[in-house]
Amino acid sequence: MGSDRKRAAPQASPDRRQARADERDRKAHLRALAADDRERKADLRAGAADERDRKADLRAGAADERDRKADLRADAADERDRKADLRADAADERDRKADIRALAADERDRKADIRALAADERDRELLSDSATARLQARLETMPVIEQAKGIVMGQEGCGPEEAFDLLRRASQRSNVPIRELAVLIVARSTGNGAGPTAVTIPLTTHDP
Repeated sequence: MGSDRKRAAPQASPDRRQARADERDRKAHLRALAADDRERKADLRAGAADERDRKADLRAGAADERDRKADLRADAADERDRKADLRADAADERDRKADIRALAADERDRKADIRALAADERDRELLSDSATARLQARLETMPVIEQAKGIVMGQEGCGPEEAFDLLRRASQRSNVPIRELAVLIVARSTGNGAGPTAVTIPLTTHDP
């Protein structure tokens, strides 16, 4: 009885079968087109991702280049700082040596001042001694000269100034120091000049 129903079912016409086949082909073609579109979009997305990666690589490369240049600049700055430190150390060393030389010069000046003060003190002592010696000699010679002046004043009848002038001119003529001349005059006057050392002393108010 079942086989009878199958036989009773109407057979599809060739046109309908073809139409269904065409529909299946169209849908398959659409699915293929959709798949191709998906693949195209996937390729586009992959290309965009690759482009993003390429740009990222470029940016990373540029960043690396910037970092490299920054490192070079930092190294150059460090080198400049090192050289500046060396120059500063050299300048400090020069200043230190200059200070040492200045201290040595100050010490030399101080010692020179001390020597100069000592020399001044010695000069003052010498001058004092010389002045004292001159004063002592004058004090020692004054009495005999005064005695000689008195003798001349008595002989020539003149004043003290003229008597001293006569003694001075007689000293020049005879080339005998005035003190020695005075001693000779006093010795002759007192009678102590009669020995071999006695000399004739020309005393006159007129030059020869």
